[in-house]
Amino acid sequence: MRKNIVAGNWKMNLTLPEAKDLVEGIKNQLSNNTDGGTEVILIPPFPFLTEIKNQVVDSAISVGAQNCSMYKSGAYTGEVAANMLASVNTDYALVGHSERREYFNEINQVLAEKVNRLLENNIKVIYCCGESLEERKEDKHFNVVETQVELGLFHLSADEVKNVVVAYEPVWAIGTGETASPEQAQEMHAHIRRVLAAYYGDDVAEEISILYGGSVKPANAQELFQQTDIDGGLIGGASLKAEDFVSIINAF
Repeated sequence: MRKNIVAGNWKMNLTLPEAKDLVEGIKNQLSNNTDGGTEVILIPPFPFLTEIKNQVVDSAISVGAQNCSMYKSGAYTGEVAANMLASVNTDYALVGHSERREYFNEINQVLAEKVNRLLENNIKVIYCCGESLEERKEDKHFNVVETQVELGLFHLSADEVKNVVVAYEPVWAIGTGETASPEQAQEMHAHIRRVLAAYYGDDVAEEISILYGGSVKPANAQELFQQTDIDGGLIGGASLKAEDFVSIINAF
């Protein structure tokens, strides 16, 4: 049975006091409104990881990092190693977010190494993939996403890949207010699951949660989450408001 997941990626936003207030708001509203059937993941900036982890220790909320280094350790000023994340009890980490791919030129081969470092340290991976508007217009979107999945994940064994969540992010729908239609999103999610099934088999593919990450809001979350192969969302801007984020969690 696939897990329903809603993950809030705060990106480079909030001060620590603001972050702590946000977490309290989320915790309070979750205690009133949710049945606990959806895994909730908060993904704050690096400096807040320990504080946020301590703040949710008495809840079912998981905490993730926004990135990690491909290297185990060494003279890489400004980088954060997977074992450092593990040492502060980080549950998940994003790999290959579209902003990392676009602004920091991260390629699939580098992302595969990041996946390895995280799994070596028992941190679950949220592996992001998605196409640009140009690639979609040129009808390359299925091939682009398939290549991202293959090069980033197919070196893993079937047991290892079960510790990966895939997040489909149509790059043209991130931070733009645009959203893929539920049918467009379902079409790509189903494609990703077929790609996984072709390599790992149907049983493994059916265990992997695939999240939609493209301007999910309270107004469209329910319709998206009703799609057969959409198992939740990777939420950006709406995760910075407790009421909006909890509304999305409760959209299942």
